[in-house]
Amino acid sequence: MHLTKEYRVKSTTLSATVCAAVIATVAIAAPASAHGGKPPVSISERVIADGLLSPLSLDVDHRGNAYVTQNFSGVLTKVPPRGSSTTIASGNGDEIGAVSTRGDTVYYVQASQDEAHSRATLMRITKRGAPTAVADLRAFEDRVNPDGVNTYGFTDLPESCASQFDPNGPFGAASYTGILDTHAYASLALKDGVYIADAGMNAIIKVGHKGRISTVAVLPPMPPITISAELAEQAGFPECAVGYGYRFEPVPTDVEVGPGGWLYVTALPGGPEDASLGMRGMVYKVNPWNGKVVTHATGFVGATGLAVSQKTGVVFVAEMFGGPDGTGQVSVVLPWSKQAVASFPVTSPAAIELSGRSIYLTKDAFVMGAEGPQAIGKVVKVSLKGKWMKSYLG
Repeated sequence: MHLTKEYRVKSTTLSATVCAAVIATVAIAAPASAHGGKPPVSISERVIADGLLSPLSLDVDHRGNAYVTQNFSGVLTKVPPRGSSTTIASGNGDEIGAVSTRGDTVYYVQASQDEAHSRATLMRITKRGAPTAVADLRAFEDRVNPDGVNTYGFTDLPESCASQFDPNGPFGAASYTGILDTHAYASLALKDGVYIADAGMNAIIKVGHKGRISTVAVLPPMPPITISAELAEQAGFPECAVGYGYRFEPVPTDVEVGPGGWLYVTALPGGPEDASLGMRGMVYKVNPWNGKVVTHATGFVGATGLAVSQKTGVVFVAEMFGGPDGTGQVSVVLPWSKQAVASFPVTSPAAIELSGRSIYLTKDAFVMGAEGPQAIGKVVKVSLKGKWMKSYLG
């Protein structure tokens, strides 16, 4: 079932401005038991950039500069703590995403906007200011295909039923192995290299600072969904598929480092990303030394990004389609909770970062209009109010 894995809407228009500070306070929706029966705490939200088109990736450097990608328009924007924002890279028709920083160096991925991203290159901008290529991600995918070891779709379907699927039909064969596709969604620049959450490879890869690429971990197929008669009819599956389990592809969307050097990874569940098949988004922990993947938390809708406190191990998850009305929220996961214990509403959040005791995030990142995503995205700086929330940041 090759359902849409990612948001492949394309646009070439852009309207981005830095606006005056806007302060907003919202209540945090949290169960009373999660904070000892105390009343909900609040946040202060300051808008530092506005008018962005598809701001799906974000990082904040050691100087407090925010770097935000406007993926579909192919622009990388620098938002300083004070002063006007500037464009520091343009894709000239390509998508730009997966931004991260280390010291004064900025990394991002530039990729063609065709279905399988036939070109994808990790780029680097140093103090000299001119973008240079670091590694060819597409060539690595074509050569290695990390998730070729995974089998998706039906894994226990009788051959008599599997033979009724048309491999050339809209949903493909009854089962299939990882296809050739790369879509770098997020990156993390560390001392030993740049780690990339690739939503096409379904894997975490590492690019050494000299350009050598290696596979860190391949995410496992998602837990199977039992195909109902209604779902089979909607998908065009033969009736014999009813009652069997279907495994969707995992779709990594962010990678961060947490306590003990483990990598934390958010993943979309493949197929429908809303809650129509359940709250299937995941947070994984990945051992970067041996590739071990363990489930850290479950129960998210549209998990497009995360931030991790290296002091406390608390995880903040941006859920693009989360919340009671499906318009988005940021959820808080304690190290031992396995699920969110608190959340606060944010419209269509995409990327989220921790910087000190502040949270930076992009919101209104994927709000559809008559002609596609609207250029109304924002970068906001969020301050947590109350001892209960501040304790999350250490």
